[in-house]
Amino acid sequence: MSPRPKKKRLCGGQFCGRAYKPTGTPLQELRQIVIQQDELEVLRLCDYEGLFQEQAGERMGVSRGTVQRILTSARHKVAEALSTGAALIVEIEEE
Repeated sequence: MSPRPKKKRLCGGQFCGRAYKPTGTPLQELRQIVIQQDELEVLRLCDYEGLFQEQAGERMGVSRGTVQRILTSARHKVAEALSTGAALIVEIEEE
């Protein structure tokens, strides 16, 4: 049995870069943590814009539960990158 197909998530943010890293160390020398575009979008909506998870879900076309799961994953990745000095690589979905 194959998993359900991933539902299309609406991402409205314009992101200014594809990698965030500590200064002074070349990207090639750093451990890289990949954050998906929908994870960055959920962080933007909930943590930057201050929306509730239900509101963010409505904007993205997904359930509140999906937003909560994505947000937990995104926060973990950002905290790990900041705490360990790893690079955060944003993976943008091509349309």
